[in-house]
Amino acid sequence: MDRITEGTRVEETLDPESWESAQALSHRAVDDAIAYLRDVRKRPIWKQMPVGVREAFTGPVPHEPMPLDAVYREVTDRLMAYPMGNVHPRFWAWYMGSGNYTGALADFLAAVQGSNLGGGDHAAAAIDGQVVDWCKEMLGFPHGASGTLVSGGSVANLIGLTVARNMTAKAKFGIDLREEGVAALPRPLRFYGSDQIHSCHRKAMEVLGLGNQALRRVACDAAYKIDIAALRHAIAEDRAAGFEPAAIIASAGTVNTGAIDDLHALADLAVAEKLWFHVDGCIGALIAIAPENRHRVAGIERADSLALDPHKWLHAPFEVGCALVRDQAAHRGAFAVTPEYLETMPRGLAAGEWLYDYGLQTSRGFRALKVWMALKEHGLDKFGRLIDQNIAQAQYLADLVWSTPLLELRAPVEVNIVCFRYRPDGMDEGGLKALNIEIMLRLQEAGIAVISDTTVQGRHCLRVAITNHRTRRTDLDLLVREVLRLGREIVMGMPRQPTA
Repeated sequence: MDRITEGTRVEETLDPESWESAQALSHRAVDDAIAYLRDVRKRPIWKQMPVGVREAFTGPVPHEPMPLDAVYREVTDRLMAYPMGNVHPRFWAWYMGSGNYTGALADFLAAVQGSNLGGGDHAAAAIDGQVVDWCKEMLGFPHGASGTLVSGGSVANLIGLTVARNMTAKAKFGIDLREEGVAALPRPLRFYGSDQIHSCHRKAMEVLGLGNQALRRVACDAAYKIDIAALRHAIAEDRAAGFEPAAIIASAGTVNTGAIDDLHALADLAVAEKLWFHVDGCIGALIAIAPENRHRVAGIERADSLALDPHKWLHAPFEVGCALVRDQAAHRGAFAVTPEYLETMPRGLAAGEWLYDYGLQTSRGFRALKVWMALKEHGLDKFGRLIDQNIAQAQYLADLVWSTPLLELRAPVEVNIVCFRYRPDGMDEGGLKALNIEIMLRLQEAGIAVISDTTVQGRHCLRVAITNHRTRRTDLDLLVREVLRLGREIVMGMPRQPTA
């Protein structure tokens, strides 16, 4: 029973009234989940929610109970049937992982176990620490380096850049920014990244109180990597103008094209200029574990701080990111606070390390288990081979584009992102953009494939980011066929252009 009567007082609980019924429904949910992933290819990737389904999510908060099996029916009918689609093998829109069943099971077990990973001496905290250690090992960071699991790349980058800001203020000006704030800085700080840098770095500058102008975007070369000479010039120019260069932000994989900056050259420049070296590796840091392609991220192990995303190429279910910082004392010094109610004890639960001292969250979910279980089950080498597989698939798609007259490759393919467009003769840039957007939308609406679009060197193109362990080359063959088919259909349905 969920209610216990003590005298005249009724005490309640959220435990099931019938554990047997809860167990039966749980078995059914697991069976449904396995079928959901097993049969993913048989379903459209994405489909529009009917009005009735959408309206069901606008009702008021329920005050009275509903049987759990009825709640579960709503989940299966209204949620599971209308996914974003990123577990599907033909989801290539945004750069994200495709999950795995073991990771989903781990999230369930983590929720049942219920630990708060703010810290303490317990098994979940030990697993959290081990996963961070594994991330250091994968990326070549020393064992004594620091790290923390976070929600994803945006926060992981924010963690690293916070440490960079604070350390620069202390080293250059002797200022403790945690106490005095950015108003105490005698000169404005400058951070440097390429003009292909992820938008989360702008948000980081704003959150850190430095403002968007603190982030100087430096031009790229023809391969969309940051131009080292232009960067060196920008640093000198800013110093002469009275700014204080603080950090270089390297991209180990840009969002638009997947380009990887020259990490060794940037690390050398950071040392020469006495700057913090941060690497945004949320796209490509984990290429370091891929046997055929790890050379592409050589130098990443030299970073002072690094952001990576296990929920991408380790395919952990959302969400889990990781921030690594070479200097553990600097990392902890940027975030640690010790109130009287969270003091470390010589023994007991509070004898463990307070993990919240390395980030922004005091309450932290048990993100590590889904990474830990999947790595235990499959082994790191398999994840490395899957990364190589995706990169080979991207090159396969690029070759298909090259060999198809009506398709145009718009950027070099370095790793797993392919930018191309359908380009019939006699159409201006505005018309090409409208045409390709329509192709993209029809692919989505038909549930055939989900791709995105972007602009590279001022020209619109379609963008395919292949990070899915379920993708096969036959899926890419299908994509090209459907782009050509839809392109022809749309062009044939367009009004004829007037002739001169």
